[in-house]
Amino acid sequence: MNATATDNPKGARKRRGGGRKGLLAAIVLATALVTVGVVALLVNIFQHKQEAQDTNFAVVQLDETVVDPAVWGKNFPLQYDMYKRTTDQQRTKFGGSEAVPHVPEGADARSTVAGQKLEKDPRLVQMWAGYAFATDYREKRGHAYMLVDQRDTKRVNEFKQPGTCLNCHASMAKVYKDLGNGDAKAGFDKINHMTYQEATKLVDHPVACIDCHDPKTMQLRITRPAFQEGIKALKASQGVPNFDVNTQATTQEMRSFVCAQCHVEYYFKGKDKTLTFPWAKGVNLDNEFAYYQEVGFTDWEHKTTGTPMLKAQHPEFEMWNQGVHAKAGVTCADCHMPYTAVGAQKVSDHWVRSPMLNVNKSCQVCHHASEDELKSRVETIQTRVATSRSQAFDGLTALIKDLEDAKKAGAPEDRIVAAQTWHRKASFYIDYVISENSTGFHAPEESIRYMQTATDAVRKGQLALLGKEKADPTAAKAFQMWKEKKAADAKAAAAGPKAPATPAATATPTPTPSR
Repeated sequence: MNATATDNPKGARKRRGGGRKGLLAAIVLATALVTVGVVALLVNIFQHKQEAQDTNFAVVQLDETVVDPAVWGKNFPLQYDMYKRTTDQQRTKFGGSEAVPHVPEGADARSTVAGQKLEKDPRLVQMWAGYAFATDYREKRGHAYMLVDQRDTKRVNEFKQPGTCLNCHASMAKVYKDLGNGDAKAGFDKINHMTYQEATKLVDHPVACIDCHDPKTMQLRITRPAFQEGIKALKASQGVPNFDVNTQATTQEMRSFVCAQCHVEYYFKGKDKTLTFPWAKGVNLDNEFAYYQEVGFTDWEHKTTGTPMLKAQHPEFEMWNQGVHAKAGVTCADCHMPYTAVGAQKVSDHWVRSPMLNVNKSCQVCHHASEDELKSRVETIQTRVATSRSQAFDGLTALIKDLEDAKKAGAPEDRIVAAQTWHRKASFYIDYVISENSTGFHAPEESIRYMQTATDAVRKGQLALLGKEKADPTAAKAFQMWKEKKAADAKAAAAGPKAPATPAATATPTPTPSR
């Protein structure tokens, strides 16, 4: 008969004891592994928290003399790596440009450029006839190109331009302080008096870190005197006197204000060519046009019609102010420089670009729809604005032709002048929407309204040529001032060149080298 477990009770107890010991060992091992895992997790969390707190690496000392963004990049490698990507060229349906091959010629040494808008829409040449923009007006490229593209444009190389133009295309924070012996406003005034060719020798970089950030605290700051004065005038019109943007603006406001140092409508005021933002009455197009009419400012005389004209610049800040995003507290940086996670760090994306190239982080944070749906919504808005703009533009070119024909036919002067006043208004309103780089998306309703206003001005201009519409009464001062300027210029030309006066010896500080 075979033996069973019951035949050997001591062996059975021995086997049961061994099983319990094995189970106990397994429990101990599992507990140890879990403990090690939890400790490793806690250490990892702690390390990531430390990493998130350490947003920069103090490799170099930064101060007001450090202009080169590559040096700043040693302390802020993540942001600098993103900033360098503004060299990438990728267009959206209504903006940007792929790289276009270019054969270097004359003063223009570029091997690639952006697309030429004048070739895509010849009506621009008619609108700006007699002005520098009628010779060269290209699609926009990334921030990395802002200085070289300005230096090489025909608008600078074939026309005399003031040094003021560098305010938005170069790193000027240090230059202003150097020229003003520590006073940025005084240095700004000196740049305004220089020619572009003189001033451009003082700069080496496009707009850089130092232009928007305090090198000690990294806080956003305003370094452009023109914006400081412009926002002060705007706030005064809203009942807030003596507004100091660098001490009174909120952090959220600064995330738009630093962009508005450049992305705005502006003009060169007086003989000193002082860069000025026309915000004393407000920041919509009606306010700015009323301001220009009141001060009697004129940019140039239209080559075909003889009209004293206004040229719009790039009023993104003003247009954004009229839109739903501004009303909701959404800033420029929220969409064009959205927060992004890099490891455990949350940083603002310094690859400044169209939100349509970064929909997930720019748009879907707030809008819970697919990327294709959001792009479709944006393109629908832009298509409607572009269509309305094109229709108004057709009307403008027709008015230009009607004025040209009327002058040749010897139409009464009062009718010509009346039509010119409406030509001035229609052109500025259309130009404003053309030069604003969102194709109406920043404020769709306002953009359409501006085109309706322009179309109405075209209609009144054509009626004026028939003697059925009076002149725009708000244009009287501008037309009178332009008439007086032409008379003074003609008198000076007839008198011949004057011997230049010997200027008093004044020392212009030499900018200290940047590190």
